[in-house]
Amino acid sequence: MRLTVFWQRMADHFGAAYADSFARDHVMSGLGGRTVREALDAGWSAKEVWRVVCATMDVPYDRQ
Repeated sequence: MRLTVFWQRMADHFGAAYADSFARDHVMSGLGGRTVREALDAGWSAKEVWRVVCATMDVPYDRQ
């Protein structure tokens, strides 16, 4: 998954303004105690991070 697709999915699910805030501030155990941004910076693939976001935030299957 390209980062552009990842960020579009984040914006589609959370809203454009909240997606960035969520990515900076929400620490998830599924990301090893990291935020989305920290996980991406640490080398996690966008696809891996999106899967964790979906599982953690109960993103509906049709939006995954």
